[in-house]
Amino acid sequence: MPDTHLLKGSQTVANPWRIIAKDDEVDAAAISVDETILLPLAQWLAQSEAVAGKANIGVWLDSDESPEPLQPHCQQLALIAINFPAFADGRGYSYARILRDNYGYKGELRAIGDVLRDQLFFYQRCGFDSYLIREDRDAAQAADSLNDFSACYQVGSDDFAPLLVRK
Repeated sequence: MPDTHLLKGSQTVANPWRIIAKDDEVDAAAISVDETILLPLAQWLAQSEAVAGKANIGVWLDSDESPEPLQPHCQQLALIAINFPAFADGRGYSYARILRDNYGYKGELRAIGDVLRDQLFFYQRCGFDSYLIREDRDAAQAADSLNDFSACYQVGSDDFAPLLVRK
């Protein structure tokens, strides 16, 4: 995917992370320190000892994979990505809230897959801070949607106070 499709915060930035497909086997011990790799959850868990403490190896989970196995490891991960296989599949929003609010994950949380402009504001509310925009969309234009709304009634990972009690 071209570098121009990654938003980090509201800026278009270069994307050094290579996403490994579920059916591609990678030996984590053989990954160079110069490479930045996102391993599928099953591979990351199977090689957790080899990847422990390596900031250049992150993990991605699919919408049908719970983030629960990452709980004891998430503080050592520089990047966790959550795949949205379809626009209508919202399980990743819940996974992001679990990682941020329940597990205290402080690293980069990235939305990948069918990521569109219409969803970015809500991804941000759930704790995502980077977004790999679909290839057929304009990432710079999508970044504008992060400011679509000036106030939110509900609490979110970005603000724990409801509008009613905010000053």
